[in-house]
Amino acid sequence: MARSRRSHVAAGLRGSTALIASFFGLTGIASADIRLPAIFSEHAVFQRSEKVPIWGWADPGEEVFVTLGAIAGKTAADTAGKWRIDLDLRQAGAGPFDLVARGKNEVTVGDVVVGEVWLCVGQSNMEMRLGGTQDAKEVIAQTNNPSLRHFRVERNSVAAPADDVVGKWVTATPLGAHEFTAVGFYFGQALQNALHAPVGLVHSSWGGSLAESWMSEEALQSDEVVKKHVANLRNRNATSTQSPPPSRTPSALFNGMVSPLIPYAIVGAIWYQGESNVGAGQGAVYPQLLTTLIRDWRNRWKRDLPFYICQLPNFQAKPTSPGLPSLWAEFREGQTKFLDTPHTAQAILIDTGEEGTVHPRNKKDVGERLARIALAKDYGQAVVFSGPVFQSAAVEEGKIRLKFTHTEGGLIAKPLPRTYQPLSIKPDTVPLMRNSPKSELEGFVVCGEDHKWVWADAQIEGNDVLVWSAQVAHPVATRYSWANNPTCNLYNAAGLPAAPFRTDKPPLNVPESAD
Repeated sequence: MARSRRSHVAAGLRGSTALIASFFGLTGIASADIRLPAIFSEHAVFQRSEKVPIWGWADPGEEVFVTLGAIAGKTAADTAGKWRIDLDLRQAGAGPFDLVARGKNEVTVGDVVVGEVWLCVGQSNMEMRLGGTQDAKEVIAQTNNPSLRHFRVERNSVAAPADDVVGKWVTATPLGAHEFTAVGFYFGQALQNALHAPVGLVHSSWGGSLAESWMSEEALQSDEVVKKHVANLRNRNATSTQSPPPSRTPSALFNGMVSPLIPYAIVGAIWYQGESNVGAGQGAVYPQLLTTLIRDWRNRWKRDLPFYICQLPNFQAKPTSPGLPSLWAEFREGQTKFLDTPHTAQAILIDTGEEGTVHPRNKKDVGERLARIALAKDYGQAVVFSGPVFQSAAVEEGKIRLKFTHTEGGLIAKPLPRTYQPLSIKPDTVPLMRNSPKSELEGFVVCGEDHKWVWADAQIEGNDVLVWSAQVAHPVATRYSWANNPTCNLYNAAGLPAAPFRTDKPPLNVPESAD
């Protein structure tokens, strides 16, 4: 749903002393122990929303009064000493404001702004800081954007849901930008450029983590497929001579790094995770894991959170033969199946990876592609958010005709370079070997009824693609970008790459051929 944007409101919106005094009706209050979670701290970003929860702790039964500028609310702590107030910030200016919580004592949080808040979750490629990425030195030096803010949740793996996290808000200045998740930085920057509003990134990630570690115990037990899968995982962990690391312990990171953030008001989540699961060969179960995770998170936040994932990028050596088995290709297919869940989408990254590392340094394209999705789906902006997506295939006169959705502006064959860098931190380049050197499009293979795959020629015809090979008189199936690190060049005019796909189903997978 698109959101209207309002201009900043003058400092008077912080509220007058008279108004606050009238609302509280209190003077000479003795000191007590009102406390706020760490996320309600200096430089925080609050979501512009009808219901923005503010919560904390006080003495049981203690009356608590909260103001953000001229907006106020009150409640009383329950018998456990917990309290919550929901503020309506739809009409609030951007700020900055002071957040004040007062009971027997007073807590003031300065420099709070109101805008758009997103949760950034995942493993090492989400965890990677801006300072370690491509062109980082120049980007950080030129960044002076105090309305773009980042809250990094410190690592915490626990057996039961925690009450709070450790972390702090920082602003996107040369002193603070290097701490940002790089994916989140470019995502937030693109949102801010389009929306002209403050953007907050709540960042919770742990390198090497499994998806299962980001799921609550209730979620792990709520689905029969997931329940069986996790039971097997735990059995393997129990029979091992070593305990699993915290990042691979089911529910541990949810308990320590997500649960304490709920119900902080957010628009949705961006997710870059899966490298650990693909290594365990979990392409088949991964869609069910993600579907179960997001259903549980939506129930806990009590809203239909948008959830946008990063499809795993290209990685490892380029294929030398067609039709080789590929765990990464199968895993990407599993990620695509997750999109059957409403209000989800994925950023295709098949052209952003590196042969020599699972941690590619190009995070700009990643963040900006995720931002395109959010701008189109959540803010009603007319931007192209997806590359071509396979729709249907038909055999005609010895060729396979492919149709696609998301062909906005038409299909294009992006020129391929003569060389590439296997590792971006090293200047060394190697020749890019063409598998179909006379073809307009690279990345296609085709097979006949014998199920033997060969490199295919392919060309664009309108909004379709024709695929064929002189070696296959009667083709039955084709694949595109079906490899760990394919060479591929099908895009739409918006410069977004086509998603990898195969027209065959798993029975056609056996036997695979390297001929």
